[in-house]
Amino acid sequence: MANDLKTGETTIQSDVRREQPLARIQAVPWLIVIVLLAAVAWLGWRAFFYQEEGDPVGSAMLAFEKQNSLTVFSSRFEVVAESVDRRGVLNLDLLESRQAAIIPATVEYRLDLSSMDRDRFAWDEEGEELTVTLPPLRISRPNLDEAAQKTFTEGTYVSRDASADLARNNSQQAERKAAEFAKNPQVLALARQAAKEAVRQNLAIPLQVAGYGDVTVDVRFDGEAAG
Repeated sequence: MANDLKTGETTIQSDVRREQPLARIQAVPWLIVIVLLAAVAWLGWRAFFYQEEGDPVGSAMLAFEKQNSLTVFSSRFEVVAESVDRRGVLNLDLLESRQAAIIPATVEYRLDLSSMDRDRFAWDEEGEELTVTLPPLRISRPNLDEAAQKTFTEGTYVSRDASADLARNNSQQAERKAAEFAKNPQVLALARQAAKEAVRQNLAIPLQVAGYGDVTVDVRFDGEAAG
């Protein structure tokens, strides 16, 4: 009788030992699923709902994150160019032609936002003011609207080659003059002011939406004093 009880007890203990590892094995996939769900939920929260409190600089940088370049100003003006062509035989200028051209040109002023790192932002928590320091403006190559140009040609006889040379010389001259005009202090001042306004608008609204209230955004260029 004692042997039967002992044998029965041994059988029960063996079954319990077999069931415990089996339960652990069956629980592993569920643990993996739970961990994955938690990771997905955390990543989704981080991507769509998380906001680092007290970091308006981070919010400002986020507003520029997807913009490598920002066109802030465009100037369209007319450039006057004039060229002379002389052709002859045996070093004698027998034919002389002259052409003047009025060519519309467009120049764009852009901000390179790829260089806007954290060092270019400063947050004054007490005054609720964000100071942004911009890099120098980049001026595009002049775009000449030669289809809309007006030309005035003088000469007794203007050959096809002479006409082509006059047009080419006028285009090169017009591009140089347009590039020089684009650096005119008055035009450059307008472009810089437009850049500051564009940056203020691009930052003030996102900061308000982010919950920082009516933040003052002071924008300046490298080397400028505080506004």
